[in-house]
Amino acid sequence: MSELSQRLLAPRTINLLGFLACVVAMLGALYLQYAEDLEPCPLCVFQRVGVIAAGLFFLLAALHNPGSIGQRIYGALAGLGAIGGGIVAGRHIWLQSLPEDEVPACGPGLDYMLDVFPMRDVLSMVFSGSGECAEIDWTFLGITIPQMALLTFLGLLALALFQVVRRYR
Repeated sequence: MSELSQRLLAPRTINLLGFLACVVAMLGALYLQYAEDLEPCPLCVFQRVGVIAAGLFFLLAALHNPGSIGQRIYGALAGLGAIGGGIVAGRHIWLQSLPEDEVPACGPGLDYMLDVFPMRDVLSMVFSGSGECAEIDWTFLGITIPQMALLTFLGLLALALFQVVRRYR
């Protein structure tokens, strides 16, 4: 293996790549929110939490640059963030695919729910979905925002799993 390919596959490089992918995903989400005036629905907010969690563990792994066991732990934690976000994105995609007459009614905003209800109830209400989560407000090449998020989470999970199963020297 050449020196260049060794550097490109170094644990720190892979972790930085995962972190940068999370930064790009969050910049895209913030662009859609502030430049395109697309307010995130509750499921979008939880997907952002998944991106931030995975990005945080990728960043910590890159900064800490531990040995093989530490790399595997950070990879597993980043993978859990990606899995959690991917589950939320999958639920969001399912809601968007429902026929119009089966879409749940719009509920209260996430801020209100967090102020008024216990977290267990908030999570239940968010995952049952609402009409605002079923709307498709924006696409890129025919791909919806939650579909792009799911693809991002799959990529992040692949990087995290690579860090978990790879051989370290």
